[in-house]
This record gives sequence, structure tokens and C-alpha cells, in this order.
Amino acid sequence: MAIRDDEIVTISTPPLNRLESIYIPEVVKGFGTTLRHFFTSFGQGRTTRAMQYPEERREDLPVEKGGLFAGNFRGVHRLNRDEQGRVKCVACMMCPTICPARCIHITAGESPWDDREKYPVKFEIDELRCIYCGMCEEACPVDAIELTPEYDVVGMSRAEMVFDKQKLLSVYDQTIAKKPM
Repeated sequence: MAIRDDEIVTISTPPLNRLESIYIPEVVKGFGTTLRHFFTSFGQGRTTRAMQYPEERREDLPVEKGGLFAGNFRGVHRLNRDEQGRVKCVACMMCPTICPARCIHITAGESPWDDREKYPVKFEIDELRCIYCGMCEEACPVDAIELTPEYDVVGMSRAEMVFDKQKLLSVYDQTIAKKPM
């Protein structure tokens, strides 16, 4: 299919005048902006606006009314426990089904308890692959999975950042006291 001559639009840029062609006024404006930022940063008592992590930590995350943790912040995952201390998950496969990053892997098994049919024999989340969208949390019918306010998770290898069921339950044990009522 050929393009007809009447479909072609020619756009011409206006020519620069003498002052614009030597770029000096724009360079002076840019240097002025640099100097303004340089001197205003000293006026506020510090030379940088960057947080000096890990010496400074952001603990003032905004809390959503009626929500569990921060309204616009989602950190590392955790698996919740029920009243008897067992994993709350019923292996319904809703979270791996809805996960857009495909980072949740569950192997279901027959439950040893009478109050549920299945439970997760294996539950893994690849925290490096996760996009922290919160869809797994929304899809869970029993509120077994949550995103916590913890943001400083460190791993020395990729394998360390694949959280299994035991590690996710230990995150629950560490963060249950931080859950607002």
C-alpha cells in the first residue's frame, strides 16, 4: 500500500534568530536555575533533600482509614495465622490466579484439620518478581495473605528472596504487633 502525496504533511521549524542561534541566553538561564537551587538548599539547613538510609528511616507512612496498613504503600508479604496458630490459607488458588507477575506458587494438599478441605503444603512468593500491586491480598477470601509496612528486606542472592511458607509466617510473627486496630 503506497502513501499518496496528499497524505504527506511537511512540517518546517521556524528558523532561529541570532540570539537563539548562539544559545547564550538559555545557558545563562540554566546557570541561574542551578545557582538558585544551590543557595536555597543551604537556606534549609541541609545540602541535600535525599534521605540518608539506613541511618534515617521513613516511619511516617500515611495510614488509610479503615485499611490495614498504609493507604498507598505495600511492602513485603506475610501469611496470616488463625486463632489456633495454623496457617490461615485454604489453598483456593485465587492469589496465584490473579497475580499479574506470576510470582506466587502454591502446592495444595489435603488438610489434616476438620475445618477446611485443603491447605498449602508449599507456598512461595518471589519477592523480586512481585510488583506489589496488592491483588493477591484483595483476592484472598480468608484474608490469609497481606502486604506489610516492612520495606527493608535484604537478600544476598536471588534464592534468598523467594519467601517460602515458613518465612512468610515468620514475617507474620514479626509484624503482628504493628497491625493497627
